[in-house]
Amino acid sequence: MHLSKPIANPLIVLREEFDDWAILFDPESGNAFGLNPVSVFIWKLLDGHHTVAQIVESIRAECDDVPDDAQDRVIAFVQDLLDRGLARLQDGDREPPCG
Repeated sequence: MHLSKPIANPLIVLREEFDDWAILFDPESGNAFGLNPVSVFIWKLLDGHHTVAQIVESIRAECDDVPDDAQDRVIAFVQDLLDRGLARLQDGDREPPCG
């Protein structure tokens, strides 16, 4: 996933709330998901042009006190989005085999 270029599902609605928090709304399922400010920052970079590694670099450049395991956390967040159908990988990218 490190070199994959995830893309946000274009059917998902991002509603930005106060203090940079947001809600993702899936109109097909009716489910809503809360996002903290860093998750919103990541969501906005899910455009199919940024790899996960580039997203982590952007976080490190823009945010203070980024934890050492930021890449693992971003990968876990993106994987959760993929699992929920809120994002997909750029055509040609493959998810690594589980194991």
